[in-house]
Amino acid sequence: MFNIVISDPISKTGLEPLANTSGMHLIEKNIAQIESKNEVDAVIVRSSTQITRQLISEMPRLKIIARAGVGVDNIDVEAATERGIIVVNAPNGNTISTAEHTFAMMLSLLRNIPQANRSLRNLEWKRSAFTGHELHGKVLGIVGLGKIGSEIAKRALAFGMKILVYDPYLTQERAKKLQVEAVPLDPLLEHADIITVHTPLNEDTKGLINPKTIESMKKGVYLINCARGGIIDEEAMLKYINNGHIAGAALDVFSAEPCLDQALLLHEKVIATPHIAASTTEAQYHVARQVSEDVRNVLLGEPAYNALNYPTISKDVHEFIYPYIDLAYRLGSFLSECIKTAVNEIQLSYSGDLSDHETLPITRSLLSGFLNPRVDQPVNIINASVIAKQRGISYGETKASQSYGYSNLIDVKVIGEDHSVSIQGTLLPGLGGRVVNLNGFDIDFTPKGHLVFITHNDQPGVIGMVGRVLGKYEMNIATMQVGRKEIGGGAAMVLTFDEPLTHPMLEELQQTNNISSVTVMSME
Repeated sequence: MFNIVISDPISKTGLEPLANTSGMHLIEKNIAQIESKNEVDAVIVRSSTQITRQLISEMPRLKIIARAGVGVDNIDVEAATERGIIVVNAPNGNTISTAEHTFAMMLSLLRNIPQANRSLRNLEWKRSAFTGHELHGKVLGIVGLGKIGSEIAKRALAFGMKILVYDPYLTQERAKKLQVEAVPLDPLLEHADIITVHTPLNEDTKGLINPKTIESMKKGVYLINCARGGIIDEEAMLKYINNGHIAGAALDVFSAEPCLDQALLLHEKVIATPHIAASTTEAQYHVARQVSEDVRNVLLGEPAYNALNYPTISKDVHEFIYPYIDLAYRLGSFLSECIKTAVNEIQLSYSGDLSDHETLPITRSLLSGFLNPRVDQPVNIINASVIAKQRGISYGETKASQSYGYSNLIDVKVIGEDHSVSIQGTLLPGLGGRVVNLNGFDIDFTPKGHLVFITHNDQPGVIGMVGRVLGKYEMNIATMQVGRKEIGGGAAMVLTFDEPLTHPMLEELQQTNNISSVTVMSME
């Protein structure tokens, strides 16, 4: 049974993927009020619940945190990643809702609709007091052209507006396709009649609209924020509204929520809504369903499609690379046993069919297999790269054309302070994952079960002596693979057993003539 806490109000119909799946226990209660946090497997939040590092530390079973919305500034993603917890959001669910709300705010702002409505409710008829402006012909400045910004651009074109966009990640090709002009921030601020922000809140965007940037705006500009509170310096904005530099502002989000700033909320040139851009029946259903599906998938061992701290891959790609993810973990575990000293670098190369696919999940899986025996915390595909960095281990992956006759190949080299270890693995039809080369020895074995890796001199009788030692202890060999580089030189053998070898057996093997090393490992 998986315990899933629904910490904020979520669309009931959107939760159906979880409610209709056997083994999913939904608890609709704020996570702070849950006493048995150590039994929580997943948490779903909106914007109210704060998922802090401390809270994450109280949930040892936690596997996934889901934000039913776009922003995740209420979730400590770094802490979750360190713990190997997947963080997902719903990047598409409220796109249309937020874009439409932004446009509603824009129209209301330029046409004084809320003010006119309020006047009419007071039984006043002051037509001339609410003369506004048309959107047609105006220059709209969009800061951040993600999904929401793109939808706003489409609607602005229909209104006959000219669109300037500032987005450091926007290519000229995409800008041309969307019929917008990509410009640096300064020209946008200088020429836009209306500026709307659609970026996440981070160190680069916090206070992006501040006294300095407002000064560079044209007089009579309108500001809109339906993205995240804190992008606009509200105190500075209010000052420039009062001196006439800013004609008006429309806000759905605020630096502190709920907002109680009367000077801001009651200003005649400010229209405001209580963070409702995503509050439509349709949006709430879509974001709830998106995160519910990801939570269900993760708990059932399937991929999450909107993970923020894990590569987003399609179902088809995941199905293709999943066997390699398992193989890579086993290769990492094997290598970790082969090199017991400190490690500086891990190099991975992919060739054959793998060279055309996303391989980062495979790389992370190998790292987690390598690191798990070495650290005092669980390592998985989410936090492997973070822990590798903490341990001073660099890693990199390349795509190679040489696959040594195999249709796919994972080639790994672990570089330690005093020596290195290398391994090559592949998937063979009907046989699954195989190791085909170990430290330059051509060899063929399955990295599973109880294994013993022996390096020795290529001399007659060595294999027989190993057999006699094991026979003495009535130890049955399941499989044996032998490889060598040259006649009479170094050689290696890998043996598998149904049960692990005992200490006396290992000691006797290590003392056998011509045997250089004996390494045991369990890869259940």
